[in-house]
Amino acid sequence: MQIQDVRAIVSGGASGLGLATARMIVRGGGKVALFDVNEQTGTAAALKLGSAASFHQVDVTSEAAVTAGVDAAVAALGGLNAVVTCAGVGTPCRFVGKNGPMPAEFFRKVLDINLYGSFLVAVQGAVRMQQNMPNAAGERGVIVMTASVAAFDGQVGQVAYSASKGAIVGMTLPMARDLSSSGIRVMTVAPGIFETPLLAALPEEAKASLGKQVPFPPRLGQPHEYAQFVQQVLENPMLNGETVRLDGAIRMAPR
Repeated sequence: MQIQDVRAIVSGGASGLGLATARMIVRGGGKVALFDVNEQTGTAAALKLGSAASFHQVDVTSEAAVTAGVDAAVAALGGLNAVVTCAGVGTPCRFVGKNGPMPAEFFRKVLDINLYGSFLVAVQGAVRMQQNMPNAAGERGVIVMTASVAAFDGQVGQVAYSASKGAIVGMTLPMARDLSSSGIRVMTVAPGIFETPLLAALPEEAKASLGKQVPFPPRLGQPHEYAQFVQQVLENPMLNGETVRLDGAIRMAPR
């Protein structure tokens, strides 16, 4: 799939990794629909991207909202052949802390946004992509999900986050197998420490310290580097059914 032919939904598309991916697609000549709960930020992002972008206020934890959003996105895009799921939260909370056990509602909310939200956007996108005419290679679409290195080496306070991201990793291969007969590929990216809004509140000194933990390059990842890898996934038909760590070789310490 060539970028100029991409018609993509990007969840969490108003900022961070999602917005960088949207920029990459638009600059390459494709079209993008941004899903986000923040209407003000999403509308502004779509305006900056220009006529090739549209914004859709979507709560990815709501099946009805996602279904309606996908329908609206398909109409705006004139089709759909790519889905990139970037919506997520990473608030830390110890399994058992000073104030007692992790609240069940906290655990459920993290999984609802990170895991259930990714599932809903991916499955509704896949249903639409199955209706596409295949390209010359027999391909009808691509799904790219976002996990995290926390799926493999979660830190203190990341029980809920790691569980949600580990489940995304676990879905990747069976999803690819389920959708193979439809010519739809599925890949997952597991970013390391990236400079996103989740880290924006940290002082520069703290961010520099985090970056030095990366073997090489010894710095935080940049959103455009995530987008660059997504472009490779979209364009390379042999990338399928796998999770790739995009992390500069970091292995997270316990804390």
